[in-house]
Amino acid sequence: MTKPFKILGIQQVAIGGPDKTKLQKLWVDMFGLEVTGTFKSERENVDEDICAMGKGAFKVEVDLMQPIDPEKKPAVHATPLNHIGLWVDNLPVAVEWLTANGVRFAPGGIRKGAAGYDITFLHPKGNEEFPIGGEGVLIELVQAPAEVIAALS
Repeated sequence: MTKPFKILGIQQVAIGGPDKTKLQKLWVDMFGLEVTGTFKSERENVDEDICAMGKGAFKVEVDLMQPIDPEKKPAVHATPLNHIGLWVDNLPVAVEWLTANGVRFAPGGIRKGAAGYDITFLHPKGNEEFPIGGEGVLIELVQAPAEVIAALS
């Protein structure tokens, strides 16, 4: 089966907890990751610190997330490993091809993500119409910028 796109590498790992200061203690204070930004969204019920390890095209984003309201959905803290993000060289083509081949996507479509790249999510569970899902793992596809495509292709 020939695919019209390529998964290039890991873009991010998102970790959730009830209080991101406890996550910061390990990932920032102990491991030494740099906080490169923050993102807060009522719609996505998330307050997150965007951290980085590595440099350039090999940089991996580590998002430390807590819910704005622990009683609301999405519950970014309910699964500590919230999601994994994968760089893709052509996001719209990947979504079209994957959908045509039975992959289920979460609601929301392609949109701008916290780090400024276009993103979309594969649903953690397949259904009757789209039987292929993340088997319990939420997977984010992230449009890679040109320098990442060049470095990882």
